[in-house]
Amino acid sequence: MQNCLGIYFEENLIKYAKVSKERDEMKVESFGIRFFEDLTEEIEKIIEETYSFSTPISINLSNEKYLYFDIFSLLNKKDIEKTIQTEFESFCEEKNYNSNAFENRYALMPNQTDSEKIRALDIFINKIEMNRQKQPFEKYKLTKMMPVSIAIGNIARLNKKENQLIINMEDTTTVTTIYDNQIYNVDVLDIGSKEILENINKIENSYAKAYDICKNTTIYTAEMEDSVEEQPYLQNIMPTIYKIAEKVQEIVTSSEAKIQTIYLTGNLSVINNIDLYFQEFFTDIECKILKPNIIDEAVTKINIKDYIEVNSAIALATVGLGQGIQELNFQKAKTGDKLSQFLKIEMPNGKVIGGNTKIDFSLKGALTTVESWLLRCIIGLLLILIIYTIFSKVLANQMLNKEDEIKRLIAMQNSQISSVNSDETDLNAKTEKYKNLIADLKRINEKLSDAAARRNSIPNLLNQIMYNIPNKVELTSIENTSDKSISITAQSYEYDQLGYFKAVLQTKKILKNVVSTSGVKSGDIITFTIEGELP
Repeated sequence: MQNCLGIYFEENLIKYAKVSKERDEMKVESFGIRFFEDLTEEIEKIIEETYSFSTPISINLSNEKYLYFDIFSLLNKKDIEKTIQTEFESFCEEKNYNSNAFENRYALMPNQTDSEKIRALDIFINKIEMNRQKQPFEKYKLTKMMPVSIAIGNIARLNKKENQLIINMEDTTTVTTIYDNQIYNVDVLDIGSKEILENINKIENSYAKAYDICKNTTIYTAEMEDSVEEQPYLQNIMPTIYKIAEKVQEIVTSSEAKIQTIYLTGNLSVINNIDLYFQEFFTDIECKILKPNIIDEAVTKINIKDYIEVNSAIALATVGLGQGIQELNFQKAKTGDKLSQFLKIEMPNGKVIGGNTKIDFSLKGALTTVESWLLRCIIGLLLILIIYTIFSKVLANQMLNKEDEIKRLIAMQNSQISSVNSDETDLNAKTEKYKNLIADLKRINEKLSDAAARRNSIPNLLNQIMYNIPNKVELTSIENTSDKSISITAQSYEYDQLGYFKAVLQTKKILKNVVSTSGVKSGDIITFTIEGELP
């Protein structure tokens, strides 16, 4: 069984959920929400209470930024990576940022408006900020670090035929747009629960009490009477929620596809009737609270609202169990973790050994299933080692016999080589004489061939140029600068005609090693020099 502890933390609040996975089924083992003054101390308490000392931990990324690039779909993986990095560096240069100060990850998705391109979602964060966020987890097994705006889609009940928005109203609000079951866009709003909790905290002097006030607040819609009970803190809550709804309206209006469902989650989703309030803004879109898809309401004995409070932590835990877009993980795996994962073995009964699982061997009683399988593996390895040892010895003896035979053959060959060497000396003397004579003949023939070739090369060149020169290109000079080197000066009113002329000289092999200048434009006339060699 695999386990992961998901931890979502803000400035004053921390949510956690320990999720286990057996085969394809997930289960929330423990969860909670707390307010704290010392984050490191609170994390230690949570690790101890959930007994997660060696359990993989998945946390959220904070203050990350999002970029989007359109890339041609025919590029290979290596070229795509280079293109995205180039685009990111150009963005940093434009903003006067040092690109080396940031860590970035990207994911690819279909482009909704251009089928010939793919859309790259590039997320980046300042390295100093990222290391600061990881610091409280140095003693523990931190394996995943991901924006909660990306992870939250793991626990939504998504329908491939629909397009959805997930509004996560945590400290700040993120709006995740999902098309065809794939995350397409993330909008970060500069408002969220932080603004509300701080305003109430100024009155109550307690973030925990401010959060409870939000949980006990009911929003009365246009169809409900608001005089049932006085709620003095509505004036601290409603302006922020109204601003969020307005900004989401803008996102829906500018969406590239029609949105069918809006999910609400995060700190502010605990406010009663908030889904009905949003429904008044989006009459043709279904608005509902995000209930985690790994929880079966018919089976659980715990109120589903308690799970909803820690949606972000549950979503992060599912990332640690292999769900979602793993390419956007900002925590690099340690060598020990990679080896541990490599050694993990899943038994036929579904149990996992190796990795993080502790195995206790005992000589008392019958062997367990795990011990039986390990014993079989050890016996198998011993048999392989014995066979390998025997085979190695047999092969070594054969190699020694062959080595003696080769030595005898080498001695015989050396005696024959010595007799050949004397004959070789005589032959070398005569060969050298003939080589000199042949070299003299070649030089004479080359001079005669060059003279004959040059006699016809220039007329042939002019004749080929005459038949291949474009109508809009005019030659001003042709010069035989040295030996076979030719320099042609041409002019035209159009760059493409000059380029075409150069291409003709090269492709039809009228000249070899063709090079050209970039061209000089004087008025409407473009002058262009081409150099090459006669074939």
